[in-house]
Amino acid sequence: MNLPISLTLLRIFFVPLLVVLLLTKGRNLDLWAVGVFLLAAATDLLDGYFARRRGQITTLGILLDPVADKLLISAALISLVELELVPAWMVVIIVGREFAVSGLRAIAFAQGFALEASELGKTKMVFQVVAITVIVLERRYAQMHPWGEVLLWVVVVFALVSAVQYFWHFWRKLDARVKRRPSRPLVVLRVGQKHEEENDVAAQ
Repeated sequence: MNLPISLTLLRIFFVPLLVVLLLTKGRNLDLWAVGVFLLAAATDLLDGYFARRRGQITTLGILLDPVADKLLISAALISLVELELVPAWMVVIIVGREFAVSGLRAIAFAQGFALEASELGKTKMVFQVVAITVIVLERRYAQMHPWGEVLLWVVVVFALVSAVQYFWHFWRKLDARVKRRPSRPLVVLRVGQKHEEENDVAAQ
């Protein structure tokens, strides 16, 4: 197992710890939750950096990295809904978009091509990390509440726009792939023709 994949798996292992810290009441647990969340988010930058620098870009890493991101963000947002810090409908849009794009990536992989992360998707990830961090700290610093609300709206907008972009790229690649396939001649058999041909072969 190479270093980039190890960092990706570490991000996944951080998810249950983050949920426990967010949903457990205790002194300074919100700060610990922010620390764990930012550390997990940092592994998203590091695994990509080391994969490119070391030439360790693998199919497993390409598939596992977005799954780890989605688990981290979804777990954090759902926990914030439980804490009544964010509206559930916004989280449904954001998390629903993640599942839709994941399904699209799976279909693309089955068709023999990959959907690379777009700049809009990367920007959305940055805003998600910042928004979640600010919202978690709202309980400690009430003046941060307006910023958290604005950032969450920005995340929703980026989620919808980037989803449209992913679907557009998917259809373009799929259409181009279909056009490159050689067309096979259409063979029309009349009823009983196959049986007649078999008899002819047997007679010979």
